Amino acid sequence: MVNFADDAPGYLTIRMAAPDDPVAELADVEAWTAREKYPQILSAGYPAFGIAREREQGGWELHSSMVEIYPQSARDDLGSICRRQAARAEEAGDAESQQRYQALAERLDWEKIDEVELDARHRVVRAERFIRSGPDGPEPPRSSDPDDHQQRDITDELNPATGFVMDPTVPTGTSEGILKTDLIQLLPAEGQFPPDVCEDALRASRTHPGVVLLPAAFTVAERVGGRWRPTGMMDAPTPFRARDILSMRLRVSEPVERRLTPEQQAVYCAAADRLDAEQSCEVTVEDRLLRIIRVERMIRFGPDGPESPRPSEHDPEDPIMVQDQRLRAQGVILDEDTPIVLDEGAKQLQRLFEAEMARRGKPIPRLAENEE
Repeated sequence: MVNFADDAPGYLTIRMAAPDDPVAELADVEAWTAREKYPQILSAGYPAFGIAREREQGGWELHSSMVEIYPQSARDDLGSICRRQAARAEEAGDAESQQRYQALAERLDWEKIDEVELDARHRVVRAERFIRSGPDGPEPPRSSDPDDHQQRDITDELNPATGFVMDPTVPTGTSEGILKTDLIQLLPAEGQFPPDVCEDALRASRTHPGVVLLPAAFTVAERVGGRWRPTGMMDAPTPFRARDILSMRLRVSEPVERRLTPEQQAVYCAAADRLDAEQSCEVTVEDRLLRIIRVERMIRFGPDGPESPRPSEHDPEDPIMVQDQRLRAQGVILDEDTPIVLDEGAKQLQRLFEAEMARRGKPIPRLAENEE
Protein backbone atom coordinates (compact mmCIF):
# COMPACT_ATOMS: atom_id res chain seq x y z
CA MET A 1 0.00 0.00 0.00
CA VAL A 2 1.20 3.50 -0.83
CA ASN A 3 1.18 5.98 2.09
CA PHE A 4 1.68 9.74 1.70
CA ALA A 5 2.03 12.57 4.17
CA ASP A 6 -1.16 14.22 5.41
CA ASP A 7 -0.35 17.36 3.43
CA ALA A 8 0.38 15.52 0.17
CA PRO A 9 -1.23 16.99 -2.98
CA GLY A 10 -4.62 15.54 -3.86
CA TYR A 11 -3.39 13.84 -7.01
CA LEU A 12 -0.92 11.81 -4.90
CA THR A 13 -3.57 10.44 -2.57
CA ILE A 14 -5.45 7.16 -2.81
CA ARG A 15 -8.52 7.43 -0.61
CA MET A 16 -10.72 4.43 0.10
CA ALA A 17 -14.13 4.27 1.71
CA ALA A 18 -16.82 1.67 2.34
CA PRO A 19 -19.37 1.37 -0.52
CA ASP A 20 -22.43 3.54 0.09
CA ASP A 21 -25.04 1.47 -1.77
CA PRO A 22 -25.72 -2.20 -2.64
CA VAL A 23 -24.60 -1.83 -6.27
CA ALA A 24 -21.27 -0.30 -5.27
CA GLU A 25 -20.86 -2.99 -2.62
CA LEU A 26 -21.44 -5.75 -5.19
CA ALA A 27 -18.96 -4.08 -7.57
CA ASP A 28 -16.33 -3.97 -4.83
CA VAL A 29 -16.87 -7.65 -3.98
CA GLU A 30 -16.63 -8.65 -7.65
CA ALA A 31 -13.46 -6.60 -8.05
CA TRP A 32 -11.91 -8.42 -5.11
CA THR A 33 -12.94 -11.82 -6.51
CA ALA A 34 -11.39 -10.87 -9.86
CA ARG A 35 -8.04 -10.35 -8.14
CA GLU A 36 -8.06 -14.02 -7.18
CA LYS A 37 -9.52 -15.52 -10.36
CA TYR A 38 -7.64 -13.23 -12.79
CA PRO A 39 -4.44 -12.27 -10.92
CA GLN A 40 -2.39 -11.08 -13.91
CA ILE A 41 -2.63 -7.48 -15.08
CA LEU A 42 -1.57 -7.21 -18.72
CA SER A 43 -1.38 -4.36 -21.19
CA ALA A 44 -4.35 -4.28 -23.55
CA GLY A 45 -2.13 -2.81 -26.27
CA TYR A 46 -2.55 0.70 -27.60
CA PRO A 47 -3.69 3.58 -25.34
CA ALA A 48 -6.97 5.43 -25.84
CA PHE A 49 -7.57 9.16 -26.26
CA GLY A 50 -10.42 11.58 -25.66
CA ILE A 51 -11.26 15.11 -24.53
CA ALA A 52 -11.60 16.30 -20.94
CA ARG A 53 -12.81 19.66 -19.62
CA GLU A 54 -11.51 21.26 -16.43
CA ARG A 55 -14.23 21.95 -13.85
CA GLU A 56 -14.41 25.05 -11.65
CA GLN A 57 -15.34 22.91 -8.64
CA GLY A 58 -12.34 20.62 -9.12
CA GLY A 59 -11.46 17.65 -11.26
CA TRP A 60 -11.88 17.16 -14.98
CA GLU A 61 -14.97 15.94 -16.84
CA LEU A 62 -14.80 13.66 -19.85
CA HIS A 63 -16.21 15.55 -22.81
CA SER A 64 -15.98 12.62 -25.24
CA SER A 65 -15.70 8.86 -25.07
CA MET A 66 -12.20 7.49 -24.59
CA VAL A 67 -12.25 5.38 -27.74
CA GLU A 68 -9.88 7.10 -30.16
CA ILE A 69 -6.75 5.08 -30.94
CA TYR A 70 -4.79 8.04 -32.38
CA PRO A 71 -4.23 11.42 -30.71
CA GLN A 72 -5.15 13.27 -33.90
CA SER A 73 -8.64 11.77 -33.89
CA ALA A 74 -9.16 13.33 -30.45
CA ARG A 75 -7.74 16.64 -31.71
CA ASP A 76 -10.33 16.55 -34.50
CA ASP A 77 -12.99 16.14 -31.80
CA LEU A 78 -11.48 19.16 -30.05
CA GLY A 79 -11.87 21.17 -33.24
CA SER A 80 -15.54 20.17 -33.40
CA ILE A 81 -16.02 21.35 -29.82
CA CYS A 82 -14.48 24.72 -30.74
CA ARG A 83 -16.86 25.09 -33.68
CA ARG A 84 -19.89 24.25 -31.54
CA GLN A 85 -18.77 26.81 -28.97
CA ALA A 86 -18.33 29.37 -31.76
CA ALA A 87 -21.87 28.67 -33.00
CA ARG A 88 -23.30 29.13 -29.48
CA ALA A 89 -21.39 32.38 -29.03
CA GLU A 90 -22.73 33.66 -32.36
CA GLU A 91 -26.30 32.78 -31.34
CA ALA A 92 -25.73 34.65 -28.07
CA GLY A 93 -24.46 37.70 -29.93
CA ASP A 94 -20.96 37.39 -28.47
CA ALA A 95 -18.91 38.25 -31.56
CA GLU A 96 -15.60 38.42 -29.74
CA SER A 97 -15.90 34.91 -28.31
CA GLN A 98 -17.24 33.58 -31.60
CA GLN A 99 -14.19 34.84 -33.47
CA ARG A 100 -11.80 33.47 -30.84
CA TYR A 101 -13.38 30.01 -30.81
CA GLN A 102 -13.51 29.89 -34.61
CA ALA A 103 -9.84 30.89 -34.79
CA LEU A 104 -8.95 28.01 -32.44
CA ALA A 105 -10.92 25.59 -34.62
CA GLU A 106 -9.05 26.76 -37.71
CA ARG A 107 -5.69 26.39 -35.94
CA LEU A 108 -6.62 22.81 -35.09
CA ASP A 109 -7.24 22.20 -38.81
CA TRP A 110 -3.54 22.90 -39.37
CA GLU A 111 -1.69 22.21 -36.10
CA LYS A 112 -1.37 19.38 -33.60
CA ILE A 113 -2.63 21.12 -30.47
CA ASP A 114 -3.52 19.16 -27.33
CA GLU A 115 -5.15 21.91 -25.25
CA VAL A 116 -7.31 24.99 -25.85
CA GLU A 117 -8.94 27.56 -23.59
CA LEU A 118 -12.66 27.96 -24.26
CA ASP A 119 -15.10 28.59 -21.40
CA ALA A 120 -12.64 26.33 -19.54
CA ARG A 121 -9.54 24.38 -20.45
CA HIS A 122 -10.20 21.48 -22.83
CA ARG A 123 -7.43 18.92 -23.20
CA VAL A 124 -6.67 15.80 -25.21
CA VAL A 125 -6.10 13.15 -22.55
CA ARG A 126 -4.49 9.73 -22.62
CA ALA A 127 -5.68 6.51 -20.98
CA GLU A 128 -3.63 3.36 -20.55
CA ARG A 129 -5.59 0.14 -21.15
CA PHE A 130 -5.22 -3.08 -19.18
CA ILE A 131 -6.90 -6.47 -18.88
CA ARG A 132 -7.00 -8.99 -16.07
CA SER A 133 -6.12 -12.55 -16.99
CA GLY A 134 -5.94 -15.93 -15.32
CA PRO A 135 -5.66 -19.65 -16.16
CA ASP A 136 -8.96 -19.43 -18.06
CA GLY A 137 -7.83 -16.42 -20.12
CA PRO A 138 -8.87 -12.74 -20.00
CA GLU A 139 -11.61 -11.58 -17.65
CA PRO A 140 -15.13 -11.34 -19.13
CA PRO A 141 -17.68 -8.69 -18.05
CA ARG A 142 -18.85 -8.67 -14.44
CA SER A 143 -22.48 -8.80 -13.35
CA SER A 144 -22.08 -5.37 -11.72
CA ASP A 145 -20.91 -3.69 -14.95
CA PRO A 146 -23.56 -1.27 -16.26
CA ASP A 147 -25.24 -2.60 -19.40
CA ASP A 148 -27.86 -1.43 -21.89
CA HIS A 149 -29.39 -4.80 -22.65
CA GLN A 150 -30.48 -5.08 -26.28
CA GLN A 151 -31.06 -1.34 -26.77
CA ARG A 152 -29.74 -0.86 -30.30
CA ASP A 153 -31.29 2.58 -30.75
CA ILE A 154 -28.36 4.99 -30.60
CA THR A 155 -30.49 7.51 -28.65
CA ASP A 156 -30.78 4.99 -25.81
CA GLU A 157 -27.10 4.12 -25.73
CA LEU A 158 -25.55 3.92 -22.29
CA ASN A 159 -21.95 5.06 -21.90
CA PRO A 160 -20.80 5.17 -18.26
CA ALA A 161 -17.77 7.26 -19.30
CA THR A 162 -19.85 10.12 -20.73
CA GLY A 163 -19.59 13.05 -18.35
CA PHE A 164 -17.43 11.01 -15.97
CA VAL A 165 -15.67 13.26 -13.46
CA MET A 166 -11.99 12.46 -12.96
CA ASP A 167 -10.89 13.55 -9.51
CA PRO A 168 -8.04 11.72 -7.73
CA THR A 169 -9.28 12.99 -4.35
CA VAL A 170 -12.65 11.19 -4.56
CA PRO A 171 -12.69 8.05 -2.35
CA THR A 172 -13.05 4.65 -4.05
CA GLY A 173 -13.84 1.14 -2.88
CA THR A 174 -11.10 -0.95 -1.32
CA SER A 175 -10.60 -3.16 -4.39
CA GLU A 176 -10.35 -0.20 -6.76
CA GLY A 177 -7.91 1.54 -4.43
CA ILE A 178 -5.67 -1.50 -4.39
CA LEU A 179 -5.90 -1.75 -8.18
CA LYS A 180 -4.71 1.86 -8.39
CA THR A 181 -1.61 1.02 -6.37
CA ASP A 182 -0.96 -1.97 -8.65
CA LEU A 183 -1.30 0.08 -11.83
CA ILE A 184 0.86 2.95 -10.60
CA GLN A 185 3.84 0.61 -10.55
CA LEU A 186 3.33 -0.90 -14.02
CA LEU A 187 5.86 0.19 -16.64
CA PRO A 188 6.68 -1.30 -20.05
CA ALA A 189 9.49 -3.85 -19.86
CA GLU A 190 12.75 -2.80 -21.46
CA GLY A 191 13.53 -4.91 -24.51
CA GLN A 192 9.86 -5.56 -25.23
CA PHE A 193 9.06 -1.98 -26.23
CA PRO A 194 11.01 0.72 -28.13
CA PRO A 195 13.37 2.76 -25.92
CA ASP A 196 11.44 6.01 -26.42
CA VAL A 197 8.22 4.34 -25.26
CA CYS A 198 9.93 3.10 -22.08
CA GLU A 199 11.52 6.51 -21.46
CA ASP A 200 8.19 8.32 -21.86
CA ALA A 201 6.46 5.86 -19.52
CA LEU A 202 9.13 6.33 -16.85
CA ARG A 203 8.92 10.12 -17.23
CA ALA A 204 5.11 10.01 -16.93
CA SER A 205 5.37 8.03 -13.70
CA ARG A 206 7.25 11.01 -12.26
CA THR A 207 5.38 13.92 -13.83
CA HIS A 208 1.92 12.31 -13.43
CA PRO A 209 2.23 10.00 -10.41
CA GLY A 210 -1.48 9.98 -9.54
CA VAL A 211 -4.10 7.81 -11.22
CA VAL A 212 -7.84 7.82 -11.90
CA LEU A 213 -9.69 4.71 -13.08
CA LEU A 214 -12.36 5.19 -15.73
CA PRO A 215 -15.44 2.98 -16.05
CA ALA A 216 -14.48 -0.29 -17.72
CA ALA A 217 -14.75 -0.72 -21.48
CA PHE A 218 -15.28 -3.96 -23.43
CA THR A 219 -13.73 -5.54 -26.49
CA VAL A 220 -13.19 -8.98 -28.03
CA ALA A 221 -10.29 -11.40 -27.68
CA GLU A 222 -9.67 -14.59 -29.64
CA ARG A 223 -7.94 -17.78 -28.54
CA VAL A 224 -5.51 -18.93 -31.20
CA GLY A 225 -3.22 -21.91 -30.68
CA GLY A 226 -3.92 -21.95 -26.96
CA ARG A 227 -3.07 -18.25 -26.57
CA TRP A 228 -5.39 -15.25 -26.36
CA ARG A 229 -4.93 -12.19 -28.51
CA PRO A 230 -6.98 -9.02 -29.09
CA THR A 231 -8.97 -8.82 -32.31
CA GLY A 232 -8.33 -5.09 -32.75
CA MET A 233 -12.00 -4.24 -32.28
CA MET A 234 -12.61 -0.75 -30.90
CA ASP A 235 -13.60 -0.55 -27.25
CA ALA A 236 -17.34 -0.56 -26.55
CA PRO A 237 -18.93 1.17 -23.53
CA THR A 238 -21.01 -1.82 -22.39
CA PRO A 239 -20.97 -5.64 -22.75
CA PHE A 240 -24.05 -5.52 -24.98
CA ARG A 241 -22.44 -3.02 -27.33
CA ALA A 242 -19.35 -5.22 -27.64
CA ARG A 243 -21.54 -8.24 -28.32
CA ASP A 244 -23.55 -6.28 -30.87
CA ILE A 245 -20.41 -5.19 -32.71
CA LEU A 246 -19.10 -8.78 -32.71
CA SER A 247 -22.41 -10.01 -34.10
CA MET A 248 -22.17 -7.42 -36.88
CA ARG A 249 -18.57 -8.44 -37.61
CA LEU A 250 -19.49 -12.11 -37.91
CA ARG A 251 -22.25 -11.34 -40.40
CA VAL A 252 -20.66 -8.48 -42.37
CA SER A 253 -16.91 -7.87 -42.21
CA GLU A 254 -15.53 -11.34 -41.42
CA PRO A 255 -16.99 -12.95 -44.58
CA VAL A 256 -15.24 -10.29 -46.69
CA GLU A 257 -11.94 -10.18 -44.77
CA ARG A 258 -11.65 -13.97 -44.61
CA ARG A 259 -13.07 -14.56 -48.11
CA LEU A 260 -15.55 -17.09 -46.79
CA THR A 261 -17.45 -19.45 -49.04
CA PRO A 262 -21.27 -19.32 -48.88
CA GLU A 263 -21.17 -22.45 -46.69
CA GLN A 264 -18.68 -20.87 -44.28
CA GLN A 265 -20.64 -17.64 -44.28
CA ALA A 266 -23.71 -19.57 -43.12
CA VAL A 267 -21.67 -20.99 -40.23
CA TYR A 268 -20.65 -17.47 -39.18
CA CYS A 269 -24.23 -16.20 -39.38
CA ALA A 270 -25.36 -19.15 -37.23
CA ALA A 271 -22.70 -18.25 -34.65
CA ALA A 272 -23.96 -14.64 -34.64
CA ASP A 273 -27.53 -15.95 -34.15
CA ARG A 274 -26.39 -17.96 -31.11
CA LEU A 275 -24.57 -14.95 -29.70
CA ASP A 276 -27.70 -12.79 -30.05
CA ALA A 277 -30.06 -15.42 -28.68
CA GLU A 278 -27.97 -16.49 -25.68
CA GLN A 279 -26.54 -13.07 -24.84
CA SER A 280 -23.39 -14.88 -23.75
CA CYS A 281 -19.82 -13.60 -23.50
CA GLU A 282 -18.34 -16.35 -25.69
CA VAL A 283 -19.01 -17.86 -29.07
CA THR A 284 -17.25 -20.58 -31.07
CA VAL A 285 -17.16 -20.42 -34.85
CA GLU A 286 -15.29 -23.09 -36.78
CA ASP A 287 -12.11 -23.57 -34.67
CA ARG A 288 -12.13 -20.05 -33.20
CA LEU A 289 -13.14 -19.10 -29.65
CA LEU A 290 -14.15 -15.46 -29.25
CA ARG A 291 -14.78 -13.81 -25.89
CA ILE A 292 -16.12 -10.42 -24.80
CA ILE A 293 -13.51 -9.15 -22.34
CA ARG A 294 -13.29 -6.36 -19.78
CA VAL A 295 -10.77 -3.51 -20.26
CA GLU A 296 -9.56 -1.42 -17.32
CA ARG A 297 -8.57 2.15 -18.25
CA MET A 298 -6.29 4.40 -16.23
CA ILE A 299 -5.50 8.10 -16.67
CA ARG A 300 -2.41 9.49 -14.99
CA PHE A 301 -2.70 12.76 -13.07
CA GLY A 302 -0.12 15.37 -12.14
CA PRO A 303 -0.14 18.87 -10.62
CA ASP A 304 -1.72 20.32 -13.77
CA GLY A 305 -4.32 17.61 -14.30
CA PRO A 306 -4.62 14.57 -16.59
CA GLU A 307 -1.82 13.38 -18.88
CA SER A 308 -1.79 14.41 -22.55
CA PRO A 309 -0.40 12.31 -25.43
CA ARG A 310 3.27 11.37 -25.09
CA PRO A 311 5.97 12.24 -27.68
CA SER A 312 6.48 8.54 -28.51
CA GLU A 313 2.77 8.01 -29.26
CA HIS A 314 1.88 6.37 -32.57
CA ASP A 315 0.32 9.39 -34.24
CA PRO A 316 0.24 8.77 -38.00
CA GLU A 317 -2.60 11.14 -38.87
CA ASP A 318 -2.16 14.79 -39.80
CA PRO A 319 -4.66 17.62 -39.25
CA ILE A 320 -7.29 17.75 -41.97
CA MET A 321 -5.93 20.79 -43.82
CA VAL A 322 -2.39 19.39 -43.80
CA GLN A 323 -3.77 16.24 -45.42
CA ASP A 324 -5.68 18.31 -47.97
CA GLN A 325 -2.59 20.39 -48.79
CA ARG A 326 -0.48 17.26 -49.32
CA LEU A 327 -3.08 15.66 -51.60
CA ARG A 328 -3.38 18.85 -53.67
CA ALA A 329 0.41 18.91 -54.05
CA GLN A 330 0.14 15.38 -55.43
CA GLY A 331 -2.51 16.50 -57.91
CA VAL A 332 -5.39 14.85 -56.03
CA ILE A 333 -8.41 17.16 -55.83
CA LEU A 334 -11.17 16.02 -53.50
CA ASP A 335 -14.65 16.58 -54.94
CA GLU A 336 -17.61 15.68 -52.72
CA ASP A 337 -19.88 15.43 -55.78
CA THR A 338 -17.79 12.75 -57.48
CA PRO A 339 -19.43 9.30 -57.06
CA ILE A 340 -17.36 6.74 -55.14
CA VAL A 341 -16.63 3.66 -57.23
CA LEU A 342 -16.34 0.52 -55.09
CA ASP A 343 -14.25 -2.54 -55.85
CA GLU A 344 -15.78 -6.02 -55.54
CA GLY A 345 -14.78 -6.46 -51.89
CA ALA A 346 -16.29 -3.11 -50.93
CA LYS A 347 -19.47 -3.92 -52.88
CA GLN A 348 -19.84 -7.19 -51.00
CA LEU A 349 -19.25 -5.42 -47.70
CA GLN A 350 -21.92 -2.86 -48.55
CA ARG A 351 -24.43 -5.56 -49.56
CA LEU A 352 -23.86 -7.50 -46.34
CA PHE A 353 -24.07 -4.35 -44.22
CA GLU A 354 -27.32 -3.21 -45.82
CA ALA A 355 -28.79 -6.72 -45.46
CA GLU A 356 -27.86 -6.79 -41.76
CA MET A 357 -29.35 -3.35 -41.14
CA ALA A 358 -32.53 -4.45 -42.90
CA ARG A 359 -32.60 -7.63 -40.77
CA ARG A 360 -32.42 -5.38 -37.71
CA GLY A 361 -35.30 -3.30 -39.04
CA LYS A 362 -33.10 -0.33 -39.92
CA PRO A 363 -32.91 0.00 -43.74
CA ILE A 364 -30.40 2.59 -44.90
CA PRO A 365 -29.81 4.51 -48.17
CA ARG A 366 -27.22 3.12 -50.50
CA LEU A 367 -23.77 4.33 -49.48
CA ALA A 368 -22.17 4.81 -52.88
CA GLU A 369 -22.42 4.19 -56.59
CA ASN A 370 -21.76 0.54 -57.35
CA GLU A 371 -21.13 0.87 -61.01
CA GLU A 372 -18.77 2.96 -63.04
